[in-house]
Amino acid sequence: MTWLILTVASALLLGFYDYFKKVALDGNAVLPVLFGSVMSGAAVWLPFIVWSWISPDTLPSDFFHVTSLSWRDHGLLFAKSALVGASWLCGYYGLESLPLSVASPIRATSPLWTILMAIMILGESPTEKQMWGMAVIFVSFFAFTLVSRREGIHFVKDKAVFYMIAATLLGSVSALYDKHLLQSTGLTPGQVQAWFSIYTAVLMVPPMILWRARTKRHPFEWRWSVPLIGLTLLGADILYFSAIAVPGALISLISPVRRMSIAVSFLLGIFAFREKQIFPKAVCVAAILIGVLLLS
Repeated sequence: MTWLILTVASALLLGFYDYFKKVALDGNAVLPVLFGSVMSGAAVWLPFIVWSWISPDTLPSDFFHVTSLSWRDHGLLFAKSALVGASWLCGYYGLESLPLSVASPIRATSPLWTILMAIMILGESPTEKQMWGMAVIFVSFFAFTLVSRREGIHFVKDKAVFYMIAATLLGSVSALYDKHLLQSTGLTPGQVQAWFSIYTAVLMVPPMILWRARTKRHPFEWRWSVPLIGLTLLGADILYFSAIAVPGALISLISPVRRMSIAVSFLLGIFAFREKQIFPKAVCVAAILIGVLLLS
């Protein structure tokens, strides 16, 4: 079951991806951290784009073969980069102020919003099991708001919570858009990931210029966790796509197993940052994971 091992490895990297974001953002300026992480991903893919143009037959894997695209396809990928860039920006500002054990469970509800959008936009019909899954996640999310109040985090008042919810909703829209890109347009995962990384880096240049031009700005401190954000996400995505490509791989198991990343980031938040309310948060996280399992 090679695909299952690849999926578990992807989930572990996603958990560390959240951890490195929190480490990089702790008392640091948001925009440079995001820019540095995005640039690290683009720096990995740019050589493979050039390699694909010069000598595609010598590439180590077909996954890294980035074939030429039409102007329309480039436009579609540029739109994806704008969408995900907005999601990341909101997520980084939210994670800057929220404990990791609070921010990660909020992002873990993404499958719920994706299915709701698929129902409303694409006209899909949820199964009875998925209806139960949505109910479990809703109840768990409400319980999580009550637990977070013990740490002074009020979900209806805290700006950071709204940033994280906005990031989650934008991420759900991106998931539906990915479905369109990979199933309807004929683009390959390598093409999507490569050009998405490049265009996201390009889109981050104007905000960085504006940030540099400000006379009063939050100071930025370079940390090795900044490039590790982009590299762990890149590795997690490559493992995920590789798992899906394995003959006989079960997507019904791949999706929920990959969501186990919330458990990794939750534990890292507890042990690395000494976050509080461990048991009630753990119960809510477990319930959210059960809901995600039902949705899958």
